[in-house]
Amino acid sequence: MSGLHLRWHFTRQELWAFLRTNWRALLLLLIGVLAPLLLFLELAEDVFRDGGFPWDSSILAWYRAHRTPELTAIANALAVVGGFAVLPFVTALIVFLLARVGAKAHGWFLILALAGAAFLNVVAKLVFQRARPDILEALVREPGFSFPSGHAMSNAAFGFALIVVFWRSRAGWPVAVVAGLWAVAVGASRNYLGVHYPSDVLAGFLASAAWVAGLYLLMSRRWPGLRKSPKGERDTR
Repeated sequence: MSGLHLRWHFTRQELWAFLRTNWRALLLLLIGVLAPLLLFLELAEDVFRDGGFPWDSSILAWYRAHRTPELTAIANALAVVGGFAVLPFVTALIVFLLARVGAKAHGWFLILALAGAAFLNVVAKLVFQRARPDILEALVREPGFSFPSGHAMSNAAFGFALIVVFWRSRAGWPVAVVAGLWAVAVGASRNYLGVHYPSDVLAGFLASAAWVAGLYLLMSRRWPGLRKSPKGERDTR
């Protein structure tokens, strides 16, 4: 009995040591991966079973009632810059600049974050095959399925990845604010243009959050420098 008691006591010590050492990673796993993933699955279940939510149509109606030529021009510009014709080149430029300062792991993280989000979006659309909102009420026509939003998912992955890359640097907070506002603006523009339901955009955000957080947990174990500023120790806060 005493041997079992000592073994149990030793195991508890190991457990507490593990929790003290890895609490940040465990918290990120819970908040950054599991919570968004569960919320995404909840959304997906309702979309797959019931076709959507009553608030989808209500929010789209609100956007239609507040359309103006100026807002439409902004929404179209966001669609172009945040689309596949521009966003990959913006990403490539940032990756190039990261490589110039020796932050290759950060650059690869950014590439994989966007590439993985794009791949997962294609798979999800093929699985759920949700039709887009009424094209007669949309300002532009978009091909393909609706759930989850490709623009929202790609730009959320882009924003989340930038936040991770620069979080430990002195520019961490400004980058986080700009990247977060950018992702929200692109997502809102998809609803404004009438090409996605709000639940499509929300699902894209949640899926990207889970993907980027999970990718960071994996890559930061292999490349610990990812936990620091791209400029190294001298810029790490």
